[in-house]
Amino acid sequence: MTLTPIGRVRSTLIDRTNAPRQAAEDAPSATLEIFPAYAQALEGLHPNQDIWILTWLHEADRETFRVHPRSDPRNPITGVFATRSPDRPNPIGLHRGTLTRIEGLTLHLAALEAIDGTPILDIKPVLSSEGTTVPSRCDKPSR
Repeated sequence: MTLTPIGRVRSTLIDRTNAPRQAAEDAPSATLEIFPAYAQALEGLHPNQDIWILTWLHEADRETFRVHPRSDPRNPITGVFATRSPDRPNPIGLHRGTLTRIEGLTLHLAALEAIDGTPILDIKPVLSSEGTTVPSRCDKPSR
């Protein structure tokens, strides 16, 4: 299996130890720089749209199988598949973000907890059934 990044995250977050765990925990705004080969794939995205961003958590420890959730030793040791730990066998990050602006191959997000340089694997629209107020072209048509 081979995964090819479609772009990179650009953020003021440069050290994962200081990065918030989730975007809602005071994550800064960030941009997604999409590589030119994927320009056509951006058609249909628009400002104020909620998107899912799949990333490769390139600084993760892939040999970690159990953690204290949120790195808090007061939490019991738990298997990584039952946590949101970035350290895991296949460190795929799942981030929800809101597009604030699109400038060519640069997508601006209101907040993102990924660190600068994180490879982007894919982008998908958030559907109405997943709790967004801005419909996507992928939403099931109403009857």
